Amino acid sequence: MAAPSPRGLMIAAPRSGSGKTTLTIGLLRAYRRSGIRVAGAKCGPDYIDAAFHGAACGQPGVNLDSWAMKPGLIAQLAAEAARDSDLLICEASMGLFDGVPVQPGRSGSSADVASALGLPVVLVLDVSAQSQSAGAIAKGFMTFDERVKIAGVVLNRVASERHLRLVSDGISKLAVPILGSLPRSNGMALPERHLGLVQAGETPELESKLDAMAEFVAQHVQMDKLFGCAEAFLPSQTGPYAPALQPPGQRIAIAHDDAFSFTYRHILDGWRNSGAEIRTFSPLADEAPPTDCDICWLPGGYPELHAAQIASARHFLEGLRHFATIKPVHGECGGYMVLGETLTDAAGTTYPMAGLLGVQTSLSKPKMRLGYREARLAASGCLGPVGTKLKGHEFHYADVTSHGSDEPFAFVSDAYGSDFAPTGSRRGRVTGSFFHIIAET
Repeated sequence: MAAPSPRGLMIAAPRSGSGKTTLTIGLLRAYRRSGIRVAGAKCGPDYIDAAFHGAACGQPGVNLDSWAMKPGLIAQLAAEAARDSDLLICEASMGLFDGVPVQPGRSGSSADVASALGLPVVLVLDVSAQSQSAGAIAKGFMTFDERVKIAGVVLNRVASERHLRLVSDGISKLAVPILGSLPRSNGMALPERHLGLVQAGETPELESKLDAMAEFVAQHVQMDKLFGCAEAFLPSQTGPYAPALQPPGQRIAIAHDDAFSFTYRHILDGWRNSGAEIRTFSPLADEAPPTDCDICWLPGGYPELHAAQIASARHFLEGLRHFATIKPVHGECGGYMVLGETLTDAAGTTYPMAGLLGVQTSLSKPKMRLGYREARLAASGCLGPVGTKLKGHEFHYADVTSHGSDEPFAFVSDAYGSDFAPTGSRRGRVTGSFFHIIAET
């Protein structure tokens, strides 16, 4: 007898800051507490929200990105995430239809993911400073893209019973149910820093916060009706998926702690599915990369918050330098900064780093750099032969004050077709850039 198809839905909104994350995390924890097997997914390039999903529901979250990932990979990742679950809840990014102007289905919008997987959408409307006009917004979202089904609405930041009646009056003209109304509540906010939410693993009293969010959502949302909005989806392929990025070695040493935490589940799982072994070590605990590994990988994270500790981690730095004399080392974003000569934190204090690359970085005058990137490797190395095409993103506030004399790691273009320009650094076996890889093209 065939196993039942997984059921899923998407939590989306007209814009960022509408309450998607609060509702998603609250639903994941509330359903889990009620005995429903639930899994989480996040649209777009976002490490932090996916980690909160995992903490809320008890299994790792996954990212689904319609710009960087081929449709078959999205289907496989969704199927694997929902394999042993009753419900997959996918949190949208930004506004539901926000993306880049490319071919339909590959814009990076959450609507593309909803359409590809057949996920009905529950729309979160921040109704502060409006009332009946919320109905016009809901109607617009219901008719804007025929590929997308709006299955219900959850109102957020409702000020009073009178406010709720007025908003409901505007939406009552539409063939869409109101599934809940969340009152204004400052107590549900999670702590934030410059790259978004403070990471799940660093959030004080995380479990009690997740439970409070679950109780808040369960009190104000019709949980059974919302669950009933979910529909079966049957992605084209199930089971272990092929790697989005070929393993750079058989044994891969990956830095993992509060300073180096930005790794995508689909990348690591894909490497494991290909037979690679993942070995983790902690630079903040002054651990060196295991010498029996074939490559050392320093992911992104928050090294700028731990620069003094990293600079004094003698065993880590000496071990990293020794490793680089015989085997490849690669750094993404924060890892790239640590591979450089110096790192200047937000207070203006400069710390020596590994010195394996000539780059010097600073956050003393932060400027956000954000967006999708397509990269072509400038030389053959652990990530593939010269010219290998990769898709990914940048999101950082650091500035490069000096590139040194190193060769570029890759040439990159943005999602709007800009000319390819050199990025990152390459010296011997050591490479790095601010580019986060999502998948090979």
